[in-house]
Amino acid sequence: MQKITTFLWFDSQAEEAAEMYTSLFADSRIVNVQRYGEAGPGTPGSVMVVEFELAGQRFLALNGGPEYHFTEAVSLSVDCGSQEEVDTLWERLTDGGGEPGPCGWLKDRFGLSWQIVPRRLPELLGDPDQAAAQRVMAAMLGMKKIQVAELEAAYAG
Repeated sequence: MQKITTFLWFDSQAEEAAEMYTSLFADSRIVNVQRYGEAGPGTPGSVMVVEFELAGQRFLALNGGPEYHFTEAVSLSVDCGSQEEVDTLWERLTDGGGEPGPCGWLKDRFGLSWQIVPRRLPELLGDPDQAAAQRVMAAMLGMKKIQVAELEAAYAG
């Protein structure tokens, strides 16, 4: 088991979220589901914690009730190798009530924030040609879902 594991607090949708997330990434699976017992505090037999892996990284999801909510202060960033991967993840994560945000960020239907980042973006932003990198930054700041072709066009000037 990894030493540090991301722990996500859901109202009552931990299992639904874990099932959706594991369907999106290769090398992903639900590892274990723990249920509340007679001692509570949840309804006996209902899902308490879901342990799952996304692309080999371990996560825990708790059905802890409505007390706490996700904010953009914490997000999961996904390194995407192609525009097709960006498009697919964007569509799947915003489906069913998710919300597109600026600069490649979105919230899924559970309220968790994601950054869907094409690998080409940090490459272009880190280019030694600062004028080109700044054009890429300006282009990205006007986007919701990141479009690699538009970044490349901005880079080229």
